[in-house]
Amino acid sequence: MIRVLIADDQGMVRTGFTVFLSAQPDIEVVGEAANGREAVEQAAALAPDVVLMDVRMPVMNGLEATRELSSRNLPPKVLILTTFDLDDYVYEALRAGASGFLLKDASAAQLAEAVRVVAAGEALIAPAVTKRLIHEFAKLGAPRQPVGRVGQLTDRETEVLTLVAQALSNQEIAEKLFVAEQTVKTHVGRVLMKLGLRDRAQAIVYAYESGLVRPGE
Repeated sequence: MIRVLIADDQGMVRTGFTVFLSAQPDIEVVGEAANGREAVEQAAALAPDVVLMDVRMPVMNGLEATRELSSRNLPPKVLILTTFDLDDYVYEALRAGASGFLLKDASAAQLAEAVRVVAAGEALIAPAVTKRLIHEFAKLGAPRQPVGRVGQLTDRETEVLTLVAQALSNQEIAEKLFVAEQTVKTHVGRVLMKLGLRDRAQAIVYAYESGLVRPGE
């Protein structure tokens, strides 16, 4: 079972998410939070696998809560849910440690699948958000991180990281490189280990900030 904590300041939203997700055979809603501070406290007490995190909340917003959760040992995956798809939310959410970003106008089925994807360690970025994210990287200009660690990767691992940064799934990468999907998973795991990254979302940020991938490539 995937244990989920729902953090949103609107009670009706929390109730709606809880009712739908609780009906899924592989998902259990273990708690709710009305603000970011409650989300951090509830996560510590309930140890959820995934936190559905709204951005705009009182006391502590979702980005601050995500950043605090990500700094802890064995943090939960955070799936940012918001009606706002502005550039800075997308970029800062991923930098804060979020593993996914989904707009609230997504369907119920897309929400459930997003929870499963993020719980499995994949990065989940809505297609409409990906363009804004790349645009945000384009505004960064020069790389913000040293590129030394990229040299630890093999040519194939570097190629896989480049494709991950383009938000391709393992299956899409496998088809593009003419290899088995399991082979891609192995490469991705090695990339994360060598670069000291937690998941694919961090890998995407790293690839752009290190200059390995340029927007538009």
